[in-house]
Amino acid sequence: MTRWRRPLLLALVLAVLFALLVAREAWQRWQAPLRLPESGLLLTVHPGDSLRSVAERLQAEGVLPHPELLLLWARYHRLDARIRRGEYALEPGLTAESLLALLVSGRVVQYQVTLPEGIVVAQALAILQRESALESVLSGPDDARLLQLVAPYEAVEGLFLPETYRYERGDSDLDILRRAHRALLEALEQEWAIRDADLPYDSPYEALIMASIIERETGVPEERGEIAGVFVRRLQRGMRLQTDPTIIYGLGDAFDGNLRRSHLLDADNLFNTYRHAGLPPTPIALPGRAALQAALQPAAGETLFFVARGDGSHEFNTTLEGHERAVRKYQLQRREDYRSSPESP
Repeated sequence: MTRWRRPLLLALVLAVLFALLVAREAWQRWQAPLRLPESGLLLTVHPGDSLRSVAERLQAEGVLPHPELLLLWARYHRLDARIRRGEYALEPGLTAESLLALLVSGRVVQYQVTLPEGIVVAQALAILQRESALESVLSGPDDARLLQLVAPYEAVEGLFLPETYRYERGDSDLDILRRAHRALLEALEQEWAIRDADLPYDSPYEALIMASIIERETGVPEERGEIAGVFVRRLQRGMRLQTDPTIIYGLGDAFDGNLRRSHLLDADNLFNTYRHAGLPPTPIALPGRAALQAALQPAAGETLFFVARGDGSHEFNTTLEGHERAVRKYQLQRREDYRSSPESP
């Protein structure tokens, strides 16, 4: 071996060893867990964020000490432009490689919010606006975007299905209500398709109005069908519904918790079903699926009256005499419990 070849070979061996050491150290860094707190970390990728901006942010927070490795790996595998926006839960033990896989997968943090059956749209909005992860964009039930959403219906009440909805940070109250409206229309269409014959409704919307009344009158879920039967038979016989929740809805903010005789006699209240025959102009609450089913498949029977016992349940009667006895027993001068006790027309 010539004199100059030996140093060259040595230099080559040293270079290879150095490269191997560098590669080994880089691999160890790549496989090392991120410097996350024990409780983990929530990372938000905003619309328009690049992988570089996210990596630099994590570096500044001391979580990702070697962002260049992440960027090189992502570029080599053509993943740098595939990260998805949203909020991610970074758990202890996460590596740079698994972080990249998470950001590409879009497995963002999921939240949920429940809209209870029987509330009104204003209450639904208040619930949504209390969700800190949900963006509030609606000004109220009269917001033009809500009215546009429910068109051709002219009122928004009752047109959102009360359920539990999952969402991601960055979603808005309008997003949730858009889904709830679509769910309500689907449920109403399905229940209308299998409705009983000879019901006193000219359209699915009238069935929705009835379902909202049933929802507000029901204290015990098992009674929905029988309450629906009472109301359906009253409409079929030309009797007025005479249900307190419709009056209360029409009073709005003017209702102070005490339903007075003057309220029952007020013909200016278009929701006063003691003074006006038939159904009120719009739903009075958000009815659930069970209330829709009850409205369209009411329980058979002969009862025409019911009165609240005070424990959420009702006593049902077929005659006015039996009903009046029940009123004296349970509810005379106790109309503030928001439950109706229909009388004769």
